Amino acid sequence: MKPIWFVVAVAVLAFAWWRRRRAEPPLLVGLVLVAIGAAVYATGLVEMPDLEKLLTDLGEALGTWTYLLVGVLCFLESGAGIGLLIPGETAIIVGGVVAGQGEINIVLLIAIAWASAVAGDLTSFFIGRRLGRQFLVKHGPRFKIDEPKIEQVEAFYDKHGGKAVFLGRFVGLVRAVSPFVAGSSGMPLRRFLPYDVLAAGIMCTAFSLLGYLFWHSLDRVLKIARQGTLALGTVITVVVAIVVVVRWLRVEGNREKLDAWLDAQSAKPAIGPVIRFLRALGRRLGGPARFLWERLTPGQLGLELTSLLAIAAVGSFVFFGYLIVLDPITELTTGDRRGLRWATDIETGWLTDLAKVVTNLGALAVAGSALAITAAVLLSRREWLEGAALLAGGVLTYAGVHITKAATDRPRPLQAMIDTAGSSYPSGHAAYAVFWVAIAVALRRVFPGLASRAIVLVAGIAIAVTVGLTRIYLRVHWFSDVAGGWGLAAMTLAVTGMIALVVSYFAGGEAAREETLKA
Repeated sequence: MKPIWFVVAVAVLAFAWWRRRRAEPPLLVGLVLVAIGAAVYATGLVEMPDLEKLLTDLGEALGTWTYLLVGVLCFLESGAGIGLLIPGETAIIVGGVVAGQGEINIVLLIAIAWASAVAGDLTSFFIGRRLGRQFLVKHGPRFKIDEPKIEQVEAFYDKHGGKAVFLGRFVGLVRAVSPFVAGSSGMPLRRFLPYDVLAAGIMCTAFSLLGYLFWHSLDRVLKIARQGTLALGTVITVVVAIVVVVRWLRVEGNREKLDAWLDAQSAKPAIGPVIRFLRALGRRLGGPARFLWERLTPGQLGLELTSLLAIAAVGSFVFFGYLIVLDPITELTTGDRRGLRWATDIETGWLTDLAKVVTNLGALAVAGSALAITAAVLLSRREWLEGAALLAGGVLTYAGVHITKAATDRPRPLQAMIDTAGSSYPSGHAAYAVFWVAIAVALRRVFPGLASRAIVLVAGIAIAVTVGLTRIYLRVHWFSDVAGGWGLAAMTLAVTGMIALVVSYFAGGEAAREETLKA
């Protein structure tokens, strides 16, 4: 018996009964069928198939046809109307699983999914531009979409269109209609395309790598994801509630009503002190709330905090994800086996000598010293917070590497080409090599012009990637060890960077805060 599924069945039936007078008959029939399916599954008479075996069989059956399947589904997913029925993200994950089995190439899969998703969005966008508004005006009333609502949508896309396109890509129902609405609302293509390309790339890459990295333990990953569904739903609910409250408070009359109600409540002996305390707290938190809202909203101040938050999220996902799948500690991932084969295939004498030299760029003595020198330079120039953030990130990375090594105690590969000590996960050299990326970011003001800064940043990333590859080539780490090291360092350095960014905002005066928000 599965009681939770009985609850789901009852909830779906209750919703169908509540919407019976306003919902279309096909929707009501669909809800009833879903409720029946949930109830049958709850009895235990029907069991879900073995997900890992099902995906393995699917990968063997599809082979290179997976490219076509993923491309077609990603293209159709953005079609207005039909996109609501297309499981695009599931198709991308399945494609990643097939790539993890070695049937197809992961890089080509990401490229096909990305291009197909953008092509589908553009098709829906131009369909919306050609017949969207007239279509909505003519057929919208049957779905209770009248002209005033259409005008509200057009005004919203005129002001926040880029944000809606970017964020809508990560919400299933919105993703299916957002390009069509953007086109019908008259949003310029030059505003639509950059946000769409960026969002589609992030989504397709993330879901492809999710299936690719964790295909052999996908059931465990999905179990953890299901456990986090409640937390995700809570976060979405809270965010929506905040947006509704903010929009409501923007109306001066609503603010006056709220002030009058709070004044009346403050006079009551029972709750008066609490109301006064909350009002005082609200006034003190007004600045921080505005800061976070502006920083986390796409399109504001260069997205420094948003970018760091994304880096920290991806880094923590990779680092902790491998901690999950590397159980037992002797288990090898597909990437581990493939990395070992790659190292064996390209092994040559001169490349081995070169790798032994380059790998030292990730040694703590080298990368750590460079980080410390950079931090000292920043501190000498009174860039206190950036210098402290670099040092703190370096210390946390070092501590994280050694604490995790002691906790996992994972064996290293056999036949290492250089002397090693300690356990394998995560790779300390790969983690410390990320210091070069942090150094490039910290020294951005030294180099004039965007091009020179980009070159320095790319050089830092190249060093981090190359050092990681040398660890695999020299048989001292598995691929998962290197990826875990990269993820750990990205997470710690991004977190300390976020802290420094927030502190720098609140440490300055009001003029400095305004200047930060305008930067």
